[in-house]
Amino acid sequence: MKYSANLGFLWTELPLPDAIRAAAAAGFDAVECHWPYDTPAEEVAAALAETGLPMLGLNTRRGQPGEAGLAALPGRERDARAAIVEAIAYADAIDAGAIHVMAGTVSGPEAQAQFEANLRHACAATPRTILIEPLNRHDAPGYFLNSTDQARAIIDALALPNLKLMFDCYHVGRTEGDITTRLADLLPVIGHVQFAAVPDRGAPDHGEVNYAFVFGEIARLGWQPPLGAEYRPGGPTERSLGWMTTL
Repeated sequence: MKYSANLGFLWTELPLPDAIRAAAAAGFDAVECHWPYDTPAEEVAAALAETGLPMLGLNTRRGQPGEAGLAALPGRERDARAAIVEAIAYADAIDAGAIHVMAGTVSGPEAQAQFEANLRHACAATPRTILIEPLNRHDAPGYFLNSTDQARAIIDALALPNLKLMFDCYHVGRTEGDITTRLADLLPVIGHVQFAAVPDRGAPDHGEVNYAFVFGEIARLGWQPPLGAEYRPGGPTERSLGWMTTL
């Protein structure tokens, strides 16, 4: 099994280029991030080239406090598309594999139409993978995209070849459960898989989800890209990495 370090949670005390180097030293096969925009892209690209790690993805900006994204917010099309353009430009500069377009805290049919329009725009603007991710109601109350069924319906309706699902085992475990069955069912539309302990979002070697079993099922399904370690280490990241050799 291969793993990607999510540098939105791991080695957050380090500048992003140094966090990339730390992930390489720890034995990760790839990295991913949340919002790298305060770091010059050329510095990130240099660290990726130095370590040989691919950057799997990044997020569009969240917008104002509490918005949690812009793409589904009615009346914010200009801001949403500016965030998409910014994310694509940064992804191009560092050769990131995917862009997670964040929907925002909103609901209703107008939000649905806005989200779908902005996803069409994003998918047409880049050949890179565009990801959408359902967030659980405990961590992100009111977030527009809140279930894998809802995400699958959008992906199927738009039928865009580079629109995929970010399947986060943590979010699915918090609100839907039945993680491995959902993975198998959704595999054709999944673009990236992430994980963390349930319910505390810590390292995956504790909690109510048996990740040794989950990872085994992922391997059995034939999934080969690195799995994204998007968990809160609860202290120095290095002290949380025992799962890499025990799971």
